[in-house]
Amino acid sequence: MQSFLNIQPEVKEALENGKAVVALESTIIAHGMPYPKNVETALAVEEMVRANGAVPATIAIFNGKCQVGLTKDQLEHFGNSKGVWKVSLRDMPFVISKNLFGATTVAATMRIASMAGIKVFVTGGIGGVHRGAESSMDISADLTEMAQTSVAVVSAGVKSILDIGLTLEYLETKGIPVISLGQDEFPSFYSSRSGFKSPLRLDTTEEIATLMDTKWKLGLTGSVLIANPIPPAYEIAAELMEIHIKKALEAAKANHISGKDITPFILQYIASHTQGESLEANIALVKNNAKLGAALAVDYAQLHRKHV
Repeated sequence: MQSFLNIQPEVKEALENGKAVVALESTIIAHGMPYPKNVETALAVEEMVRANGAVPATIAIFNGKCQVGLTKDQLEHFGNSKGVWKVSLRDMPFVISKNLFGATTVAATMRIASMAGIKVFVTGGIGGVHRGAESSMDISADLTEMAQTSVAVVSAGVKSILDIGLTLEYLETKGIPVISLGQDEFPSFYSSRSGFKSPLRLDTTEEIATLMDTKWKLGLTGSVLIANPIPPAYEIAAELMEIHIKKALEAAKANHISGKDITPFILQYIASHTQGESLEANIALVKNNAKLGAALAVDYAQLHRKHV
């Protein structure tokens, strides 16, 4: 696998010396936000990771390699280019073998992070069980990847466009610990509330790092999901967001949008119908997750060094 990896020197040095490293996805750059907001956000998220003591490693597929850590020019390329592949696990062999450019989803980013030896990954919200999955069978590869890849995922919960209840059930079935930071209710991306009780609650990154270390030392493979509530100043009431989500889902159906195109379509639809409020919330929660992820990576690195 190492022949398919290209690890940026700063990231490689950090990994070799047991320093804190945080993996970041690239779909949010190529498919999640408009240019130039996407590149500005990517750079701000990387800076947030650095400011909190860790090394950022934005992951993408570039010239037939799994690129772990992107330069500013590479970030610009992904943010301002057309035809960049949205790469989940099924797409990786094709995109790599064809030397194409690919922006990695949660699942693909997790797999590449694991290949590189990174244990903490920060995203906005994970994919999950889609609404109506009982007939469409639309379940994100994020969930199956979390069941088998030992990388902790920091998110603002499950994307609220999904079926949160069924997603939590699926995570339980796959044995994935789901932790909400500092509250008993599971957050729903744009809101700190979802109406669902969180399976677990922890209040510090030290506690979460200890849980991660314990899980993996027990030989229990797979992820730990950390749900980090959106900052209150940017929160959008779940009831209000639900109105926009239902309209977006109806629009997607009317336009025959499906598969991996549905999430970008819905997020763009919601952003345009909330006067950009949802986009600003998205940016705020990703930065907030980066801050938490960096602190968690620092605590995990320190804990791991003590036990080595």
